[in-house]
Amino acid sequence: MTERAFQDAYPDDLSHCYGCGKNNPLGHQIKSYWQGEQTIANFTPKPEHTAIPGFVYGGLIASLIDCHGTGSASAMAYKQDGRALGSLPAMRFVTANLNINYLAPTPIGVELQLVGSFVEVKERKVVVDISLSANGVLCATGQVIAVKMPASMGKQ
Repeated sequence: MTERAFQDAYPDDLSHCYGCGKNNPLGHQIKSYWQGEQTIANFTPKPEHTAIPGFVYGGLIASLIDCHGTGSASAMAYKQDGRALGSLPAMRFVTANLNINYLAPTPIGVELQLVGSFVEVKERKVVVDISLSANGVLCATGQVIAVKMPASMGKQ
């Protein structure tokens, strides 16, 4: 893993996302890193993320997959362009499509692991497959189609 999380390289004015924004103290603040040619993030759900006692709310799972996917897309764009993570102009990605498959109940209170694998990498679009596991059990998979953030969405 690298020392710096992908999301920590986002410019401050683009770091307010509920799922991954470092400037959102009430958000999840997930952190994604390189692990070889894949990406990884870990997150431990809190009691407020409960759907049914003992199990995680599906919306949280979708949110984690979404933000790990867009963070991974950003990191891959920097890598493909031969640029340092976080260098300007910012290469921020947003979700164009999110598809989630819930495979097994996800227990609350244990660390979840998200692993991203790249399916397609183009200049303005990156497709990432994400798996989410708990205690070594695959609980959900998802695919994020991420597109380069339109200039109209930020100051960059």
